[in-house]
Amino acid sequence: MKRAAMFYLCLLILFLPSQAFAQRKIPILIYHSIDEFKGQGSRELYVTPKNFEKQMIYLRDQGYTLLTFDRWQDIYQVNKPIFITFDDGYKNNLNAFSIFQKLKNEHFKPTGTIFIISDFIGRSNRLSKSDIKIMADSGIISIQSHTATHPDLTKIKNFEYELKGSKDKIQKITGKPVNALAYPYGNVNSKVIAETKKYYIFGLTTTPELFTEKGIKDEFYLLPRIYIKYSTTLDEFAKIVNGE
Repeated sequence: MKRAAMFYLCLLILFLPSQAFAQRKIPILIYHSIDEFKGQGSRELYVTPKNFEKQMIYLRDQGYTLLTFDRWQDIYQVNKPIFITFDDGYKNNLNAFSIFQKLKNEHFKPTGTIFIISDFIGRSNRLSKSDIKIMADSGIISIQSHTATHPDLTKIKNFEYELKGSKDKIQKITGKPVNALAYPYGNVNSKVIAETKKYYIFGLTTTPELFTEKGIKDEFYLLPRIYIKYSTTLDEFAKIVNGE
């Protein structure tokens, strides 16, 4: 009996951690504007710098590791992985960059991913080439693609310009690989995935759930993300990232 008990104990030690890990839930969060809401656009697409900082302090204090998509494999190595993403490349994302710089220390190295609409670079309310270059060079921000003009990809034909064109333009500015695409409006179908695969390793939707690796077809091109909104309280934020 003792041998049998030991055998089953060894099986538990061998298989339970890997099974538990396979079910690990990883938050991928979406932000847009990090700024005070001044009455233009949708209030819910804003998060104030004060609230954003509180949220990042929460992640720091709870032992989360903030990753970018060029470090995807680190999800298997680090404690409590999480991805912070920003869509559209607004100028006010510099506020998030400043907060990351402020909170960075020996034990907490915050990083985030900004998905840029490449044809909008340099507009009055968007990041400039120099903004993008500074952030990319810092190692704190990864600059990735949100297409060239932000179309609904399920309704277009000129995929090469929207996908390859934006990738090439961003890479020329940053000098770093662009391997992730955020689908405009989160819209995707089998044709969009097939085109995305030609140029990218990851495709991100707006399906509101935590990522769990299931081994399904094209799952890295159907990555889910959860919106963090103007109205999201710190308690709600904590429940989102903890999968409650």
